[in-house]
Amino acid sequence: MPTGKPTEVTPPKAGPLTTLRNWFFAGVVVAAPIGITIWLVWSFVAFVDRHIKPLIPPAWNPETYLDVGLPGLGIVIAVIGLVVLGALAANLFGRWALRMGERLVARVPLVRSIYALLKQVIETFASNDASSFKETVLIEYPGKGLWVIGFITSRTPDPEILATVPDAVGVIVPTSPNVAMGQLVYVSPERLVKLDMSVEKAAKLVISFGILKDTQSELGK
Repeated sequence: MPTGKPTEVTPPKAGPLTTLRNWFFAGVVVAAPIGITIWLVWSFVAFVDRHIKPLIPPAWNPETYLDVGLPGLGIVIAVIGLVVLGALAANLFGRWALRMGERLVARVPLVRSIYALLKQVIETFASNDASSFKETVLIEYPGKGLWVIGFITSRTPDPEILATVPDAVGVIVPTSPNVAMGQLVYVSPERLVKLDMSVEKAAKLVISFGILKDTQSELGK
């Protein structure tokens, strides 16, 4: 007679091929992030070395007196060179030379536009006081009920834009998986939802199509 108790079904035991397959994919999950990170760092170091080392005079190059190469020497030289260049540009003579150079560039029609744009973008990202890309928001875009991640780029747009939207805020809506590209929109602040989320974490969500979790918390476990 039936006892009324549910019959327990024992899951089938995994075969050796299934076990090997699971171990293989577990190894891929462990090795892939490590390998890709090492490859990216090494590729960047090699790229800088290839372009900087040839600029070093042989008499000043430590590799001239050593039997082995020095990976990362190009990065060290580049950092030192940028520091020296910044120190020279900060004094009176450096500022005068920079102004003279910019006057020469301003006389070339196409080059002056490219230079001015690049200078403004780099100064914005390098400034500690800049608000660009330091605020993550949700914006209802491209239609009602559709919410996307955005980054505030400007709280003081051009006067021509403020003439139409007096309190306009510039927001870049990035495109997955490339956060460097997207759509620039101007909206009123009340249409934005401020997120308590770092720009770094928001960028990871965009790059991974919303799949990645907070890797910092995962690594801290």
